[in-house]
Amino acid sequence: MAEAASVSGHATTGQRDGWVTGTLVVFCLASTVVTIVAGLIQVSFGEYSMTFFEAWKAVFNPAVIFDLNAWASFLFGTERPDMSTDSIVVWDLRLPRVFVGIITGATLAVSGAVFQAVTRNELASPFILGVSSGAGFAVLATLVVFSGLAPFLPLIAALGGTLAFGIVYVIAWKGGTSPVRLVLAGVIVNMVFQSLQQGLFFFADDLGVVQTAIAWITGSLTGTGWEEVRIAVLPAVIAIGIALAGARQLNVLMLGENTARSLGMRVERVRFFLSGVAILAASVAIAVAGVVSFFGLVVPHIVRNTVGGDYRRLMVGCVFAGPALMVTADVGARLALGGTQMPVGVVTGLIGGPYFLFLMRKQQSMGEL
Repeated sequence: MAEAASVSGHATTGQRDGWVTGTLVVFCLASTVVTIVAGLIQVSFGEYSMTFFEAWKAVFNPAVIFDLNAWASFLFGTERPDMSTDSIVVWDLRLPRVFVGIITGATLAVSGAVFQAVTRNELASPFILGVSSGAGFAVLATLVVFSGLAPFLPLIAALGGTLAFGIVYVIAWKGGTSPVRLVLAGVIVNMVFQSLQQGLFFFADDLGVVQTAIAWITGSLTGTGWEEVRIAVLPAVIAIGIALAGARQLNVLMLGENTARSLGMRVERVRFFLSGVAILAASVAIAVAGVVSFFGLVVPHIVRNTVGGDYRRLMVGCVFAGPALMVTADVGARLALGGTQMPVGVVTGLIGGPYFLFLMRKQQSMGEL
C-alpha cells in the first residue's frame, strides 16, 4: 500500500506539473511541417504534367477550399461542382492519397503505442501480434470472394484483427501472459493467416483482382481516393479519440498489474477494451492501405525517445509523427525508382525490419517462456 500511495502521489505531482512540454509542442509542429511539405511534394507528381507552382496553387485554391459543395462531393460523394483542370487533378486524384496516408499513419502509430502498453512489451505492434495478418486475411477474402461487401471493409478488418488477437492471447495464456509468449504466439498466428492469404489467390480468376490484392498485401497508397477517405475517417477519429482519452489508463497499466489493481483499476477489463481500440485503429489503416509492415512498431519508439514515456505525450506525438512518416515514406516509395511506384509497405518493411532486430538486441530481458 505504501508503494501504491507513493505511485499515486507521484502521478498527482506529474498531473499538477502538466504534461504538455516545449519538446512535445516543437515535435508536433515539426511533424506537421514535414507532413505538409511531403504532401505538397506528393501532389506535384503524376501523369498530368504540372509545375510545382501550379500544383501548390491548386492545393491552396480558395475557390475549392471555401466551397461547401466541393467538400460535400469529396466527403459524401455528391456531384462535384465545376473546377479548373488543375484543381480537379490535385483535389480529386492526388490529395486523397495524402489524406489516406495521414489517416493510415496516425491510426497505425496509435495502435502500436496502445499494444505496447497493454502488453507491457516494447516489441509489440499490430504486425508482430498477428492483428495485421488477421485483418489482412479478412479484407483479402472480401476482395477476392465477397466483393459485394467492400463498403464494410473497416468492420470486416476489425473482426479479422479481433479474431487473430484473440487467438494470440489464448495461445499465450498460461496462468497469465509474458512478453515472449505474446510475441511468439503472434509470430505463429501471423504465419498461419499469411498462408491463408496466399491460399485465397487460388480462388481469384480475375487478373485485375489478383494484382490489386498483391499491391494491397504489400501495403500501398497507390490509387487511393476519396472513397477510401470516406471509409476510414469516421472510425479513425473514434479510435484515436478513445485512445487519447485512455492515455492515463495506459500509464497505470505500464506500472504493472499489481500496482494497477492496488490503484483500483480493473486491469483485464481495461486491457481488453483498449486492445479493442487498438485493433479498430489498425483495421482502419489495413482496410484502406493494406498491410504496412512494422510501422506501428517503429513510430511509438521514435516518439518515446523524443518526448518521453508519459502516454499522454506519447499518444499526442504519435498522432502527429505517424502522418509525417507515412506521407514521407510514400513520397520516397513513389520517387525512388523514377517512373515505377514502389508500395509504401516495402519502404516501411526495409526500415522497420532492421529496427525490430535492433530493439531485440537492445532488450535486457525478454521475459520467460
